[in-house]
Amino acid sequence: MAKCDICDKSIFSARHISITRSQVSRRAKTKQRANVRRVHVIKNGTPQTMSVCTSCLRSGAVVRA
Repeated sequence: MAKCDICDKSIFSARHISITRSQVSRRAKTKQRANVRRVHVIKNGTPQTMSVCTSCLRSGAVVRA
């Protein structure tokens, strides 16, 4: 299971709704996964490999090595 080491974002549940001819016909439970990448980051002055979601990468929560 992919999980962000910074914000603990992981799998969450959702519903997939199939729409045919303007009517809601089926609802199925699905799992949506966070967009997590394995990147080399600098933590406490030492380079490490961490699982980080892309929203943490864009916000600047980590510094890439």
